[in-house]
Amino acid sequence: MAVSGLTTRLRVRLEPFELSTDITLPAKGVSVIFGPSGSGKTTLLRAIAGLQPCDGDIWFNGDYWQGNGRYRKTAERPLAYVFQEASLFPHMTVSENLDFAERYTLRPGNASKRDDLIELFDIADLMSRRPDRLSGGERQRAAIARALLRQPDILLMDEPLASLDDARKHEILPYLERLKNEFELPIIYVTHSAYEAARLGDYIVALDKGEVVSQGELYDVISDPKFP
Repeated sequence: MAVSGLTTRLRVRLEPFELSTDITLPAKGVSVIFGPSGSGKTTLLRAIAGLQPCDGDIWFNGDYWQGNGRYRKTAERPLAYVFQEASLFPHMTVSENLDFAERYTLRPGNASKRDDLIELFDIADLMSRRPDRLSGGERQRAAIARALLRQPDILLMDEPLASLDDARKHEILPYLERLKNEFELPIIYVTHSAYEAARLGDYIVALDKGEVVSQGELYDVISDPKFP
């Protein structure tokens, strides 16, 4: 078993659906949770975040989030979550959204990476705008920057490109690649897109009908006959 990284042994029952997994993810790079609609991808991610009740154990870098007599609430888990729809506060500008994240950072003693993130996601010209004045891609870039300002130990991303058209998807993918390459932060990335999985993933967990059908390094998994 890995000394560091995230390990889950979970069972989630949502009648008539049941998710049963036993996975260990590496402590770096992008781990992709991949599968068709209804396979349990988002349910698994929500369980890891503490948003979905489940049976079993979850531990991260040796720290139990669930199990062994412990249960950490979502707010107590050192993670940030990016949803499919950019969840920026609509009454705040981009700058004010970032201010909010900085006030609730998980590491108040650490220097902020605000300027680095603004540059990484190319949002300097968007700071005075509210979300309704942004394109879908701009909103999602700002939402990812806001999530990272919390200085999490792990970033969870639930199909962050699913609501975008093809042009906006191709616009934002290079930013995600830069995030992967420039920030030493483990990322769990949920998608049903084989293209996104192959372009961003280092490690793949393939789900189908609530079960893990294949998991491992990217090129090992996509050559597996069980890969959905």
